[in-house]
Amino acid sequence: MVEGIGAVLTGVALLLVLMSTGLPVFAAFLCINLVAVAVIMGPTGYGMFASSLYETTTAQSLVTIPLFILMGEVLFRSNSVEVLFRSIDTLVGRVRGRQYVLSILLATVFSTLSGAAMGVAAMLGRSLLPGMVSRGYDARMSAGTILAGASLAPLIPPSVLVIIIGTLAGVSIAGLLIAGILPGLMFAAIFLTYCFVRTWLDPSLAPAETDDAPIPTAREKLWALIRIVPFSIIILMVMGLILMGIATPTEAGAMGVVGSLMTAAIYRNLSFRMMGEALAASVKVSAMILFIMASSKLFSQLLAFTGGATAMTEWVVGLDVSRWMMLFLLMALPFLLCMFVDQIALMLIVIPIYLPIIERLQFDPIWFWLLFLVNITVGGMTPPFGYTLFALKSAWEDATLAKVFSAAWPFVLLYMLGMVILALFPGLTTVLPSML
Repeated sequence: MVEGIGAVLTGVALLLVLMSTGLPVFAAFLCINLVAVAVIMGPTGYGMFASSLYETTTAQSLVTIPLFILMGEVLFRSNSVEVLFRSIDTLVGRVRGRQYVLSILLATVFSTLSGAAMGVAAMLGRSLLPGMVSRGYDARMSAGTILAGASLAPLIPPSVLVIIIGTLAGVSIAGLLIAGILPGLMFAAIFLTYCFVRTWLDPSLAPAETDDAPIPTAREKLWALIRIVPFSIIILMVMGLILMGIATPTEAGAMGVVGSLMTAAIYRNLSFRMMGEALAASVKVSAMILFIMASSKLFSQLLAFTGGATAMTEWVVGLDVSRWMMLFLLMALPFLLCMFVDQIALMLIVIPIYLPIIERLQFDPIWFWLLFLVNITVGGMTPPFGYTLFALKSAWEDATLAKVFSAAWPFVLLYMLGMVILALFPGLTTVLPSML
């Protein structure tokens, strides 16, 4: 058992060291795999290596990844999100702390169109945050709402991270996608409640008059609703078809791409140039993710071959702690590591180790892996090295990194509160997947 655990710890440590040097994630996995195969199995092991690469790169479930990425790229590059921005701005109307509400709602809606927290944080950091600060809104709280809302992107479907987790963990991708809807809305409600309470306790956080624009009329609000109908159709095409059991995630992703092209055409922003740019960007990101997953597949197989995964499972299960304490320990490790390690890289390292442990502890897989997803997402906005923090900082040029860090902490605590709620009430996670 000691040798197996030592093999696991050595492999993970070497991976982290290579990635800390700036080596691409897939290259770090590739180096470890090649050396490990040569040492453990010899030249005959390279046949297994080639088979592993082929099996991963031809997995049908991974087709959903480029489709979801392409859908988001088309919507963002066609400037269709500008229509959504103006429409939600009109619908929010005049309330105290209006810009906070607008920030959270925009980030939540954009999260359904793009699974990238960094992209949403950078976009709102450039477009919304300067105006909030200039209107007299508290800069830290404004930045915090953007960070918190953007971090919903991997949770609210469609989500690329969900597809990766579902593929690696052998969990229903459709079920895991659907499972994120209610928790995502719950987190958004928690953030809104926090902003309303804070502005009520301290009115100086939000000016009484948010802008000089007239109060939107009923006709303007109706027109705003009409203009966001195409986006509602996209969401229905993706999530509605999966929930009703009509389409698989891959088929729903294809329909989402069709819907995004139709939306761009409705808003007269569809062009061959835009389509080419969106396709090129999608191919680049999708290829990177596929390379990473292909390079990591053999890593998990080597863990099983050396007995490391089994030894680690026996050791963890043998600890004299309660199930709740075990859940806390299993969540604490990725939360801390995700402050320093890329989310995808962390999942590829941790999931193969966690899989047999989860089976032995008999945790509900949908419930556990959704908690895991929330966990690593929050790690991405937690100082000192959360990637979402740096994405916002790059867009918010007037702020110091210390100010961005201080803006994140209250919402990190709110995320932790939400995770406790999800842990205590698993029905919030499992009720929709049970309908599939």
